[in-house]
Amino acid sequence: MKLRRSPRGSRRQRCGGISLIECLVYIGALAIVFGMGTAAFYRCMENSAALRRNTTDISQALVIGELWRSDLRSAQQPPRFDVDEQVLRIPTSNAEVAYKFSEGQMYRRPTANAAWTMVLPRVQQSTMTSESHSQFTAWRWELELKSRRQPVIVRPLFTFTTATTQP
Repeated sequence: MKLRRSPRGSRRQRCGGISLIECLVYIGALAIVFGMGTAAFYRCMENSAALRRNTTDISQALVIGELWRSDLRSAQQPPRFDVDEQVLRIPTSNAEVAYKFSEGQMYRRPTANAAWTMVLPRVQQSTMTSESHSQFTAWRWELELKSRRQPVIVRPLFTFTTATTQP
């Protein structure tokens, strides 16, 4: 076997491997990738928690809206809305159910003697209106929840509508 000689006549062997500087560059690049991955992970976790809070608020609003509609449908006499107190009183067969908007929260009272129970926290605005027609009265509840995100991208608005048989 014949060995090759370099042009100067000395024998050189090339060592395979990486230098210390190359190793530090790879470690730095890996640290940047891990840092970006960690930041993305925590951003996803925060967005997931915010989504969970929003879905809880939305499901609460839908449940209370359906309860409000049910209470209005079971009214035995025309409901009365007190504008000064922001209270809707619904006379049913066995009690008077009431809904009140106060200090950014929605309250419900199942009977006249019962205590007010907070049913919806974080309410921005609540408006209950009625429209009398010849054979029925239509009620509309427009509800806006407080947004947890600033600036607000999509306002959390809900409208519940129902009709009672009392004109």
